[in-house]
Amino acid sequence: MLDRFAFVFTLVTLLFVEQAQAGDWPQILGPNRTGIAVDERIADQWQQGKPKKVWEAKVGSGFAGATVAGKQLVLFHREKGSDLLTSFNAETGEVGWSTKFPSTFQPQIVDDDGPRATPAIDGQSVYAYSAQGVLYCVDLKTGKKKWERATHKDFGANGGYFGAGSSPLVDGKRVIVNVGGDKKKAGVVAFEVTSGETVWSSIDDQASYSAPLIATMDGTRHLFCITRLNFVSLDPETGKERFRTPFGARGPTVNGATPVVFGQTVLLTASYGIGAELISVSTDGLQVVWKDEVLSSQYTTPILQGDIMYGIDGRQDGGPMSLVCFDPKTRKVHWSSPRDEYATLIGVDGKLVVMHTNGELRLVKMSTAKYEELGKASLLTGKTRALPALANGRLYVRNEKMLACFDLSQ
Repeated sequence: MLDRFAFVFTLVTLLFVEQAQAGDWPQILGPNRTGIAVDERIADQWQQGKPKKVWEAKVGSGFAGATVAGKQLVLFHREKGSDLLTSFNAETGEVGWSTKFPSTFQPQIVDDDGPRATPAIDGQSVYAYSAQGVLYCVDLKTGKKKWERATHKDFGANGGYFGAGSSPLVDGKRVIVNVGGDKKKAGVVAFEVTSGETVWSSIDDQASYSAPLIATMDGTRHLFCITRLNFVSLDPETGKERFRTPFGARGPTVNGATPVVFGQTVLLTASYGIGAELISVSTDGLQVVWKDEVLSSQYTTPILQGDIMYGIDGRQDGGPMSLVCFDPKTRKVHWSSPRDEYATLIGVDGKLVVMHTNGELRLVKMSTAKYEELGKASLLTGKTRALPALANGRLYVRNEKMLACFDLSQ
């Protein structure tokens, strides 16, 4: 059984790597939506004791992270009554273009009124999903709008606790969004990439903040979605539901982390007393292997290195958190390092880039032996809630007012 697990894990890993492009961070969680930078190298220690700041630029509000393709960086943010898609030169910070879209979004719980979802770059198009549930497609070179869809209006979705925030997924000729139109069987919707027309809509679920993910298991392509209260597998071609299992809790809770696929299993995690679940997937459906609070992550997606998982246990708004290293098959915790501030994670070159919400960066060695910190530095003040991006050895981090680029390669 273990030999078969190892073979399948290797096969799935190879499928991911074949799709990846080194040096780019074109969507949420990087080339393969795993939070891992492909074929990147960064320094074990910084020459000046902290990473060199390459450039910085003033930006508007929002929790949306940056995406990078080639020499272009795209950020979705808000200034006054407009959401903006802005293209920067990733090397210099120079603005190439900026396209405005009207926004009347008013947050209910937090005070930030900007976009939550990280845009996706595919070919010559950028796809961005606003907090009001409007899906935009613009030209990557010029910023000219190609089309838009008011998904909340079209499919009767509500805004959730924090507005719409699930990042779009491009799959061939479709861009797929966790819309949440539960009353119109439009929990998840696929749109044609060149026109924005509806290709299919499926399931009567409300939306979450988790980004959908596509993975191939035993020759079958699965569209894995964590919705408001369920984990669901759909056929990405047709939207047909294959299976589901409950995941989440009613009340003031959110599902924010993306599923992590390894071998024939999928790891899910959420905070608010929900914890983690390991799901086994087969042609016959799914089976819950275990449920445990070994990891309760509010919105940070765990990083898989080999057969070991690294995750953030805790909540940004609910006390201390810990960086945890554990075996997802046995649930054995190898080590846990407590911190006062929540964080997001990127895996690169055998190391973890740990970006805390107070602007502090930690570099941690990936190892089961012990917690080993290679370096730490304060990069920004304010709150760095947005997921950072890592491309060509450079880390792109934003807070409520600034976007900054740091060189991690030396």
